[in-house]
Amino acid sequence: MYIHECRKWPNFTWDQTLVTGLLADTRHLQGRLLGRMEALGFELREEATLQSLTQDVLKTCEIEGVILDAEQVRSSIARRLGIDIGISPHVARNVEGIVEVMMDATRNYDTPLTAQRLFDWHSALFPTGRSGMHRITVGAWRGDSRGAMQVVSGPAGREKVHFEAPGHERVKPEMDRFIYWFNSRIEMDLVLKSSLAHFWFITIHPFDDGNGRIARTISDMLLAKSEKSDQRFYSMSSQIQKERSTYYHILEKCQKGTLDITLWVEWFLGCLKRTIEDSEKTLETILTKALFWKNHAGESFNDRQFSMVNRLLNRFEGKLTSSKWAKIEKCSQDTALRDINNLVEHKILTKERGGGRSTSYALITR
Repeated sequence: MYIHECRKWPNFTWDQTLVTGLLADTRHLQGRLLGRMEALGFELREEATLQSLTQDVLKTCEIEGVILDAEQVRSSIARRLGIDIGISPHVARNVEGIVEVMMDATRNYDTPLTAQRLFDWHSALFPTGRSGMHRITVGAWRGDSRGAMQVVSGPAGREKVHFEAPGHERVKPEMDRFIYWFNSRIEMDLVLKSSLAHFWFITIHPFDDGNGRIARTISDMLLAKSEKSDQRFYSMSSQIQKERSTYYHILEKCQKGTLDITLWVEWFLGCLKRTIEDSEKTLETILTKALFWKNHAGESFNDRQFSMVNRLLNRFEGKLTSSKWAKIEKCSQDTALRDINNLVEHKILTKERGGGRSTSYALITR
């Protein structure tokens, strides 16, 4: 029996004693992080938001096997936050779409959730009306054209059905009930409500595709509301991506049997705790970046140098060489080398030892 077939669906239950303790620990970490970020000042908090939202957008898509261009995502979010990051790349429609959805959810967390708002989010996720090679129903609840909504894995002919959602005829009444509950001012901690909303929405699976991304967006919306802040300092989706196998395993396990979802709530709160703890790394990056630009406030950088230094401050992957500089900044090798040598002369970059045929450079942050 699937959970949505239970007679008392959707009256979820959980181990109150266990959950209360986990919730208290999570709320403590959440409050401590918000306090630390408050002390940084508005500009640095916006920089932290830029990094966190960029990771959230990238990872919520990566969980579903969709890989986006990180620079396009960062550029789209920075533009909406009013942050100057130098030369911006062309941003694809699907990237703009998921960024719009995430920004709407976290910046407008107090705006009621409606069917139309969910339809708009869904349309933004699939601007071409297709998911890969397949045409899907966009901006509306799923119908019966594709048969039963099943989550499956395995080769054709030997598929394993992990879960089957409620029939299409139940979707509208189920979503009406979900939306009413979501907007109701019930006496429930909003972090716990975020956990339940995520699970409940996934169970209904109201769209042809994109249900996971929208479920995580809804969850983020309630987390923002729980903090009474439209600035984001951690990425729940980044942690879910790291624990992707466990995430799917627990979702599947809780979809079958009784209405007791203690296992899911316990995992969700634990995942959120690990997310907040990991955000300390983001805070370190922000502080390092702020100190760097403070120390070099009187120096001039051209657009290419400004862009590349920011990339290095944002944990540039791999070694920086003149050829990489030229490729990223779309300039000649000679121009790249002049830019680099200028920064070496001003003790902003240093040549790394070794390197063989291609000299590499590192940023001096102290």
